[in-house]
Amino acid sequence: MSDNEVREDRHRSVLPFRAVPAEVRLLRGAAAAQLRRWGVPHAVGETELVVTELATNVIKHVGEGAAAPLVLERGGERLRVEVHDRSRSMPSLSPAVCDDECGRGLHLLAAVTVNWGTVLTAIGKSVWCEITLGPERTCRRTARAAAALENYRSLCGVAQEGRLRDVVHRATAVELIADLLHWSAAGGHDPEDVLDQAQMHYEAEGGVAA
Repeated sequence: MSDNEVREDRHRSVLPFRAVPAEVRLLRGAAAAQLRRWGVPHAVGETELVVTELATNVIKHVGEGAAAPLVLERGGERLRVEVHDRSRSMPSLSPAVCDDECGRGLHLLAAVTVNWGTVLTAIGKSVWCEITLGPERTCRRTARAAAALENYRSLCGVAQEGRLRDVVHRATAVELIADLLHWSAAGGHDPEDVLDQAQMHYEAEGGVAA
């Protein structure tokens, strides 16, 4: 990527990408750097996740070595992330199962973004996602956390009645965080680093529950 020219203005940046695994990390870093220049570092975490999924899908389903530029476009309280490629095969949001890697990726994009879609272009297609940058972002995080706690509580079979509701939710949140840290460690990640990054995102977004 360092040998390619990046075209950029105040609200739009086009980052070149060649679809090979080693380039995904560089593309993710370039996108994060652009968001920091735009003054929206709190959107880095979700954007890196989206960029990784979009870039990985190009490698798997279009082919290694394909040119697939990434477009970042900021408009108001939304960030649009697009990846363009030369394939006209349109992805679909089918039920995600263990052997459906593309399906899992699309379900993940649908979960962490405001909206997503695909558009046919003159030379192929564009897969795009939109991420919220403003106050609505905190509301979405709170809603997602509440849904995760409800699902996790049901999975663990924890009772929840009357005045115990808040106590159970707090205990469930602690258990969920602990399990996520175990999962991070099992994947070779530093749990303390994960906590630090989560804290940074929380503080960058104001640290106010909606």
